[in-house]
Amino acid sequence: MFTGIVTAIGTIESAEQLSDLRVRVRCPYDPADIAIGASIACSGACMTVVDRGGREGDAWFAVDVSGESVSKTASDMWQVGGALNLETALKLGDELGGHIVTGHVDAVGTVESAVEVGGSHTVKIRAPKDLAPYIAPKGSITVDGVSLTVNEVTDHDDGSCTFSLNIIPHTWEVTTLGRIEAGSEVNLEIDVLARYLRRMESLRAA
Repeated sequence: MFTGIVTAIGTIESAEQLSDLRVRVRCPYDPADIAIGASIACSGACMTVVDRGGREGDAWFAVDVSGESVSKTASDMWQVGGALNLETALKLGDELGGHIVTGHVDAVGTVESAVEVGGSHTVKIRAPKDLAPYIAPKGSITVDGVSLTVNEVTDHDDGSCTFSLNIIPHTWEVTTLGRIEAGSEVNLEIDVLARYLRRMESLRAA
């Protein structure tokens, strides 16, 4: 379980196809604090640490990324040199600064625009129709592992939707969101509470 508050940016330094894709990520963590078997969210996708090393401030960890995970995340996410938003798993007693995030990517969205407005950035993202019913103004959504609040939602005839976000300068600078542009793919996870509300609504309608 995570909160969508990114604690570091990691860089993929190697990706080797074994039975799964073995990815090694360089990060500024202390390797002593990274346990084998621990969960780390990598741009919104929960991964299990299978190896780690380095030293404090210049550590690395390795994860095995299944074919299913590769197919469900942004197409360029696992390339060598790529940057990942990192968050270690929530511990009992930690501050819940964002919202409850499971680390399971629901779909890939496409950035339609990213425009600077008064120092912040207004970002519009197209979400597929399967996710559209779960996205609402003032609701929470996770974009590449970052907990954000939806500003507006525009529905389209094909069932998909475009939602807008306001990203403050701090978030733009300390996450990979500062690198997105029109056409970029991003990992999306809907608010877990929206899942249950949608399910309750469907049962009530039935």
